[in-house]
Amino acid sequence: MARLADYFVVVGYDLDNRGRRSELGQGRILQRFPEKDWEDSPFPQGVELFCQPSGWQLVPERQPASFFVAVLTDINSERHYCACFTFWEGLDNPQLKKTEAGDADEADEEPAVVQPAKVFAPKSLVVVSRLDYTEAFRNCLGLIYTVHVDSLSTPLETVIGNLLTCVIPIAGGSQRTITLGAGDRQVIQTPINDSLPVSGSSVALLFRQLGIVNVLYLFCAALTEHKILFLSSSYQRLTDACRGLLAIMFPLKYSFTYVPILPGKLLEVLSTPTPFIIGVNSFFRSETQELLDVIIADLDGGTVTIPECVHISLLPEPLLQQTQTALSMVLDPELEFADQAFPPQSIQSSAHKIQDKEIRAVFLWLFARLFQGYRWCLHIIRIHPEPVIRFHKAAFLGQRSLTEDDFLMKVLDGMAFAGFVSERGPPYRATDLFDDLVANQVERIRQEETCPHKVMNHVKELAEQLFKNENPYPAVAMHKVQRPSENSQNTWQGQTAFPVLDDVAVQLFIDHAVAKLKNAPPVVKAELKSLVPSGPPLGELNMASYIVDRNGIVMANSARRLEVVRNCITYIFDNKMLEAKKLMPAVLRALKGRTARICLTQELNQHVLQNRAVLDDQQFDYIVRMLNCTLQDCSHMDEHGIAAALLPLVTAFCRKLGAGITQFAYSCVQEHMVWTNMQFWEAMFYSDVQNHIKALYMETDDGAESNREISALDLAAEQNRLWPTLSKEMQMERVQKEESTVFSQAIHYANRMSYLLLPLDTSKNRLLRSTGLGDVESVSNSYVTNSIAGSMAESYDTESGFEDAESSDVANSVVRFINRFVDKVCNESGVTNEHLKALHAMIPDIVQMHIETLDAVHRESKRLPPIQKPKLLRPTLLPGEELVMDGMRVHLVHDGREEATGLMGGPPLLPAEGAIFLTTYRLIFKGTPSDALVGEQIVTRSFPVASLTKEKRISVTLSMDQFVQEGLQLRSCTFQLMKIAFDEEVASDLAESFRKHLHKLRFPQHVQGTFAFTVGQSGKLVLEPKTKDKNQSLKTLSKNLVKNAKRTISRQYVNRKKESLTTWENRSSLQSELDEDEISVSEEVDQSTLTLSSTIRSSDRQTMSNVVERACCRDYQRLGLGTLSSSLTRSKNEPFRISTANRMYTVCRSYPGLLIIPQNIPDSTIHRICRCYRQNRFPVVCWRHSRTKSVLLRSAGLHAKGVVSFFKSPNTQTAVPSQADSTSLEQEKYLQAIISSMPSYSETTGRNTLSGFTSTHMNTSGKFGSIRGSSRLSAFNPDVGTRLAGKESPQPNGGPNDPLFLRQQKAYLYIIGDKAQLKGGKQDSFQQWEVIPIEVCDVRQVKNSFKKLMKACVPSSPTSEPNKSFLRLLEESEWMTLLHRVLQVSVLVVELLDTGSSVMVSLEDGWDVTTQVVSLVQLLSDPYYRTFDGFRLLVEKEWLSFGHRFSHRGAQTLASQSSGFTPVFLQFLDCVHQIHLQFPMEFEFSQYYLKFLAYHYMSNRFRTFLLDSDYDRIELGVLYEEKSDRKNPQVCKSVWDYIDRLYKKAPVFYNYMFSPEDDEVLRPYTFVSNLKVWDFYLEETLSEGPPYDWELRSRHERLAEETAEKADAGAPKSQRRIVWPCYDDLSRAMPDAITKLLQDLQSLEAELGQTSEKWKDTWDKIKTTQRTETKLESKPSFSSSLLMSSNLSHQRRSQGVCLQDSGVGSSIKLGLDCEASATSTPVSGRPSTSTLYSQFQSTESENRSFEGILYKRGALLKPWRPRWFVLDKTKHQLRYYDSRQDKECKGMIDLGGVESVTVGTPTMGAPKNVEEKAFFDVKTDKRMYNFCAQDSSNAQLWMDSIQSCLSDA
Repeated sequence: MARLADYFVVVGYDLDNRGRRSELGQGRILQRFPEKDWEDSPFPQGVELFCQPSGWQLVPERQPASFFVAVLTDINSERHYCACFTFWEGLDNPQLKKTEAGDADEADEEPAVVQPAKVFAPKSLVVVSRLDYTEAFRNCLGLIYTVHVDSLSTPLETVIGNLLTCVIPIAGGSQRTITLGAGDRQVIQTPINDSLPVSGSSVALLFRQLGIVNVLYLFCAALTEHKILFLSSSYQRLTDACRGLLAIMFPLKYSFTYVPILPGKLLEVLSTPTPFIIGVNSFFRSETQELLDVIIADLDGGTVTIPECVHISLLPEPLLQQTQTALSMVLDPELEFADQAFPPQSIQSSAHKIQDKEIRAVFLWLFARLFQGYRWCLHIIRIHPEPVIRFHKAAFLGQRSLTEDDFLMKVLDGMAFAGFVSERGPPYRATDLFDDLVANQVERIRQEETCPHKVMNHVKELAEQLFKNENPYPAVAMHKVQRPSENSQNTWQGQTAFPVLDDVAVQLFIDHAVAKLKNAPPVVKAELKSLVPSGPPLGELNMASYIVDRNGIVMANSARRLEVVRNCITYIFDNKMLEAKKLMPAVLRALKGRTARICLTQELNQHVLQNRAVLDDQQFDYIVRMLNCTLQDCSHMDEHGIAAALLPLVTAFCRKLGAGITQFAYSCVQEHMVWTNMQFWEAMFYSDVQNHIKALYMETDDGAESNREISALDLAAEQNRLWPTLSKEMQMERVQKEESTVFSQAIHYANRMSYLLLPLDTSKNRLLRSTGLGDVESVSNSYVTNSIAGSMAESYDTESGFEDAESSDVANSVVRFINRFVDKVCNESGVTNEHLKALHAMIPDIVQMHIETLDAVHRESKRLPPIQKPKLLRPTLLPGEELVMDGMRVHLVHDGREEATGLMGGPPLLPAEGAIFLTTYRLIFKGTPSDALVGEQIVTRSFPVASLTKEKRISVTLSMDQFVQEGLQLRSCTFQLMKIAFDEEVASDLAESFRKHLHKLRFPQHVQGTFAFTVGQSGKLVLEPKTKDKNQSLKTLSKNLVKNAKRTISRQYVNRKKESLTTWENRSSLQSELDEDEISVSEEVDQSTLTLSSTIRSSDRQTMSNVVERACCRDYQRLGLGTLSSSLTRSKNEPFRISTANRMYTVCRSYPGLLIIPQNIPDSTIHRICRCYRQNRFPVVCWRHSRTKSVLLRSAGLHAKGVVSFFKSPNTQTAVPSQADSTSLEQEKYLQAIISSMPSYSETTGRNTLSGFTSTHMNTSGKFGSIRGSSRLSAFNPDVGTRLAGKESPQPNGGPNDPLFLRQQKAYLYIIGDKAQLKGGKQDSFQQWEVIPIEVCDVRQVKNSFKKLMKACVPSSPTSEPNKSFLRLLEESEWMTLLHRVLQVSVLVVELLDTGSSVMVSLEDGWDVTTQVVSLVQLLSDPYYRTFDGFRLLVEKEWLSFGHRFSHRGAQTLASQSSGFTPVFLQFLDCVHQIHLQFPMEFEFSQYYLKFLAYHYMSNRFRTFLLDSDYDRIELGVLYEEKSDRKNPQVCKSVWDYIDRLYKKAPVFYNYMFSPEDDEVLRPYTFVSNLKVWDFYLEETLSEGPPYDWELRSRHERLAEETAEKADAGAPKSQRRIVWPCYDDLSRAMPDAITKLLQDLQSLEAELGQTSEKWKDTWDKIKTTQRTETKLESKPSFSSSLLMSSNLSHQRRSQGVCLQDSGVGSSIKLGLDCEASATSTPVSGRPSTSTLYSQFQSTESENRSFEGILYKRGALLKPWRPRWFVLDKTKHQLRYYDSRQDKECKGMIDLGGVESVTVGTPTMGAPKNVEEKAFFDVKTDKRMYNFCAQDSSNAQLWMDSIQSCLSDA
């Protein structure tokens, strides 16, 4: 029973404390009854604020009376319902009184506003109650007001006394009639069950106001603890909305701030950090605008506003959808039939009261689905004196497969759910509707969930029960409550105010009632407690849906996998290690699945006897691997309980290390996050405690009971039922037993936690750093404050210098972690304080003892021979190369190249296990393959540090290993890729420092930090102070030069801003210049610098001679371009001279010191011309054609504006001749001087251009070469003309064959320019030059193309996608297209030079594509450059002297890191390789020479390819170094010196097929189809690393010989040698014949004790004897050396046969008129019979078995022709000649390839008047030959002869 009302209060306007008029007044409690607080319910504070939430104020007009219920919450979380009834009483205006009082000052202040004489003040009658009976309170307060207004006879004291003494039951469903003694009567209906909320129709109203989606948002927000604010202009509506929201949250109870009506004065409450549900009058809407994290629901407008920063987790699907559907069926039943033609007659929504219950039923149904099976995850940890219950969240989420669900996670973590567990957890209590639903109707809910109509039926049943709970009886019309009469309400003018009540009279009523209650017998109501049903277990619920979800695959596969896991474990324990090893990878894969992991724990459990299982080392290793693999995929929550099941096992499995020292498995499985998760340990602890307490009571019960399995909750319920019947002693005994059980478990767990948290090596702070043990989030109800956690975090970040301190640091944090755990679980499970103190004292000792044990274990485990860890092999280093970081154990994992993995045949060399070494020069991996069968091989993979292009972190799972390991993927531009995974023994900080060192070495601060400079300097990466050396004068010069240049630049920069109009100043883009980091000098330099030139000459003659040599004057002299002496004396007979204008590098920083310019151009002109060109790189001559005397010039492109002005007519008159014009004129003169130097200029006259030629004949089907009238094809792309001339071609096929054609229409000078640069340039009709615009490949294009090429050649992972195949990726990279473009332009220039025109290549900045084209042109045109000396000179002249930016393009330093690697030089070498492939007899050097240069161009081993120009090299003093360093003769600074040394020793760089023809100009095919991928990009030698560092190779060979000798001692020697792809170096394993013979010769000479002569001498001798022999012979014969035969070389040249390195001949078959030569070439891969027979010499000149005339039909579209045929049985050939007398064979048919000889039929164009049987066909494996004899008998004779020849064979 409870009081209907606790207090009655009268609150009025406080006239004494009223504020100014502008301010609000205050309310004051005038009277309250009873005046003394009740003991069970204290009087709530602040009632006066809540009576007028918008503030107390006087109003000029009377307002209608109002009523609402506010809710106040007291300190004990009890809610008090304050029903406020407010009416308005008139009183005289206090403002007027104040004025009358004559207070002049105040009167002045008040503005003059007319004040009404009468104002109205509010007065409130308030009932405070703990029961929520809104209607009853409205009636009671209305009655009191009526009694007062209508002056009824009943005294107010009686009415109020009766109200305060009225007592009603809280629940039970009874009706109670009450009367207040004023002739009234009302019935109060109590709910049947007070645990269900009473909602009236508030829920329905809430949905009507806001709509389904909005309310669902609010519902989810309230459950996930967000702040919710309701706005409305009605106070009662606010209360109803809040009540409705709480009602749908049932069975969860809201436990945060709940204020349905918040007074305006307390609005600052809204900025509280905790969640709340609050209602505020719309009047205060503006003050709620700046709340950033509050969800605002406007009830009047029907909107819900969610701020951007708030994310509401919604219900998981499909629940959300199903709930929305159910709600719309309740609220809008017409929706379903809205589209039907004949909708049912009567569909309307239920009445509001019913609808309200239906909505609540939907939410009940929803919660039953959300929480189904929750009781199976409750841990009962104490039964007596009170049940203590904890919920195992992780298990619940795991078994429901909802670990990823955000909403449920938040709900389970929330306060409401914690309250739900403590309220509904106890197993013996009164139950309600929800308990029944969640336990007994789960099955029904699951079956019906997909069928909305069945759901609706269920909802209606539930709604009925909810309705019945509030309205158990039909409504009774017994209410009788007076209302005030109409007239009294309206005309209540002069009536008295609400009287002061007689408190004595009221108190008498109250005292009387209290005395009566005391004497009355107590109402005994039996509480209906019962056992709470648990419902079906979670496993059963979920298995069905689980299988459906995974489509049955899970079940099918798992049985097989479980079998594998079981077998493997059996093998391990039976010591069948080989079998176990085979199964291991499959097991580790299987353990990804949950069932397999559970199976593993069960299987391992069976092998533990008496808590211990001692294993040998290998068993232990395997078991640990499986455990780690199992734990690795567990999340830190351990939702499937895997870690929990493994916890007892890791303390059971162990191995003996030595005397009395045992290592347990836990020391090897600590790396997992789960061990540092406090919630995991709590759940484990509670689960164990529950089992022990269950055991405690199972023993006490009789044996019969223990047979059937009984859950802990059921057991607890039984104990709770019996508790009252036990005696005090029994009760005490049980409480003590439980408490000590918990205590002993706490000690046990302190031990367990120290096992798993203390690392084996306690000096390593590994565990703490990696898992952040210190900052484990304290659980919401944990007792640890943030400050403690903070201090913990600090303690292990600050490292002290002592090892002890460090280890104690680990100990401290572990102790603190365990202490927090112990505090939490012991407080929750009621352990006594004495026990808790004892525990705290024990923990540090436990930890310290464990550390001591671990130290011994750690020491011993170090001595253990590690299982299967191969010995680390040391790499061989170059002289001067030093280790930066010693070997770190790593696994080299295979990438996308399949050769090494064994997939393409051959052994699986990768993955390999070994170590990675970082040296000053290289990154080296050396190790052995993981596959035991290949274990004896050594795998080496290395690349120069300088060639690293990309480094990225990866994580690698090794097939045999359990961990996902940290790894790195390192890509090098030497076409190498290393994917390494660090071994677990490598600490992460070590791996990090490896990365930092690597980065430092890759990008040194300055080029002097590269290996080429630091070599032999004991690995110092710092720059040494420079010592004084003999080039000092040159250095000082260069320093001044740079200063001056910088001064010039700054001056020029200022000028630039001033006169932006001048064309040459206004560069294309200042930014790009600054980006390029290039100092260009663009003005006349002060004379002071020029005088320095005299110092250079006088002080150091040596230097100048070096300049002469370096600037390749020898080459200029050879080409007849002038000598230095002639230039100095200015002899006029030479057209060109060597200018020294740039000797101080003042004209152009990136050009060499000496330049070739026309004779009659003075140096002063050069200073002006150079400004027109980018980077000041003006046109200079670099080569002259020996026959036509045409010259090749190179320059940069013109500046953007210079281009147009350059091509304007020189005669254009301008008002003021600008500087630009004069420069343009100078330029024209310069070009004219070049043209007039050509001999052809004086010979020919007339207008010559190429434009007509390019437009009509260069767009032909690739016959540009045919213009020369030779049979060579120069293969151009069909669109070359459009690309070169920029015009469409009117003519579809080739141009005329007349060689004069080009000569008649040529210009004297062609300028190859960039299409983009030359836009807008008009051709002037009187100039003798012509511009050929071409599209240039940008360096960005080259860079991107190269990246793609690397990915194609060395993919990072294998792929089976068709669009990722090698050829597809190669095509996408466009590398071959770029080569094609460069070669195409080069061939064009060669043709132009060859026909007597000069060419100026003027592209980009003149140092990338220009250099490529110019170098290739010289290589193709001049045989000298195809020799060793010539090629070196070409590279030194065009690439080094003319300033190709090697450092910048190669990203060699930190400054150029951002620009990335752009292999322009590599592209050039690739082009040379393509030409070499097509003309193998024209080059003195071999393909290996090109690869060698390509490798060392990127390796930074030599100084040759460093720095950007000669100027930079002089500045560093590296240009004119001595040939080699005397201190360290081993170290070569120049790649050329190194090549020379090697060349003297061995013929590695020499091409044996070298037999050049004089002055041969090469014209290679340039179609992409004719280009081959360079094998430099694809080959790899894993046995020794890249084969380009010869010191290493020779050492490898010596080692190999030594090992072979050792092996030979006992074993019989085998002649067989296996050569593996990608492992062995093929050129060494299978050398070509000549190399092999030279090697044999040397070894024979060594055996005979002779001094072996140099290989070159031997080779030259052989060649000379060979030549003399050839001359002696009357005819060229095949018996002489294949290579020396001039005949073959002639054939090769005429047809472009492609002889590959492998020596197998293959050729490009050309459709030439000369058919004979085409067929005589061996086309197939196998050697033809002609070559087989060529070694036999016949006595007769030829062997003719049968001969005669036959007509033969030519190849496709060719006519029939009579030929003289000879059948040769000896050589099995059918040869043919033009006539009988002809000696030269026109072609032959190899009878070895004949398949059939058959009778033929005449075809089109066959000889007329010949009988049909005279035709016969010979079919070979290549083609069908058609013959025609004179008559049928002759034909038959031929057929028989050929047949007999075949049968003889």
